[in-house]
Amino acid sequence: MIDKALKGDARYWIWLTFLLGIMTLGGFSYVQQFHYGLGYTGMSRDVSWGLYIAQFTFFVGVAAGGVMLVLPYYLHDFKAFGRITVLGEFMAIAAVSMCLMFILADLGQPMRVLNVILHPTPHSMLFWDMIVLNVYLLLNILCGWVILNSEAKEVPPPKWIKPLVYLSIPWAVSIHTVTAFLYAGLPGRHFLLTAIMAPRFLASAFAAGPALLLICAMVMKKFANYDPGKKAVDKLCTIISYAALTNLFFIGLEFFTAYYSNIPGHMRTLDYLFWGLEGHNNLVPFMRFSMILGIISAILIMIPAVRKNDRALVATCAGIFISLLIDKGVGLVLGGFVPSPLEYITEYVPTFGEIMITAGIWATGFFILTLLYKVAITVDRQVHG
Repeated sequence: MIDKALKGDARYWIWLTFLLGIMTLGGFSYVQQFHYGLGYTGMSRDVSWGLYIAQFTFFVGVAAGGVMLVLPYYLHDFKAFGRITVLGEFMAIAAVSMCLMFILADLGQPMRVLNVILHPTPHSMLFWDMIVLNVYLLLNILCGWVILNSEAKEVPPPKWIKPLVYLSIPWAVSIHTVTAFLYAGLPGRHFLLTAIMAPRFLASAFAAGPALLLICAMVMKKFANYDPGKKAVDKLCTIISYAALTNLFFIGLEFFTAYYSNIPGHMRTLDYLFWGLEGHNNLVPFMRFSMILGIISAILIMIPAVRKNDRALVATCAGIFISLLIDKGVGLVLGGFVPSPLEYITEYVPTFGEIMITAGIWATGFFILTLLYKVAITVDRQVHG
């Protein structure tokens, strides 16, 4: 079926060429980092996790968000998701691929990844994160491709694939739970040492993943004449709104715990992120923008008039996605490192090369997603006309 991705109009090839250009620039920057080392980035002794790990954390959530389509369709027989369930599985493939690329970029020398395989340490959360991510990637490739292939042949999926589909549901929860444990298991980092880290991760995942999927579906509706269906869109909006509100509630819990209980370790990080600390405030505009955008977008997506207007819906979903990208893909990770356990404030600013590598990985993810969605749409047209 992969040959279906090799046919498309001029807009399709212009989009792929644009992505390939960004991927090339990102690859060139990565070669520079490979030869120079992680000194090529803005990371330091005090801030050892930067843009790469922040993006990795966010896209694990995007990958896990695909379960919000698989679960209703297969466990609750919600047929309205029939045309877009495979899109959620394919989005998970692209997102997990990006996660693995961000990890390789953060390692500096990619050969270091062999240490996790050749010298396994089951007491380390990194070891389990490697397992759950790679197994989840394999499950989505297998389930998505086999089911789509069966649809193309207009035959029922083989019976052996159903158990793997059901396994992918709890596995999606596991990938973000284990990732949350990476942070919640660091006793020296007050901001990250919270029992609701995993629930907070899952809530943001179930908002960001479906929000991105809905944006992609609306784009395909406009440019590829692929309509996901009103019922499916309404249900996705409901899922996104509940998840976004739950995530905001969890953020509010963090503020209450820090300031009502007067815990210095939590307070100083929140002070740094939202008000600045001792003259250091480079994240304040981003975090305030993220919070305001998240609240407004969560309210808008519950308004029926917004759901009925495709442009307004795309803008609202983009607002939720960007808000969570800033909060989780920047503030959460960097807030865990600033101030340091010794109360030093070392601000982190990514270098141009670091940003280009990140852009290259983003482009690679969307390149994979575009090819997979092209195959899925072509098969859908052949089957349903």
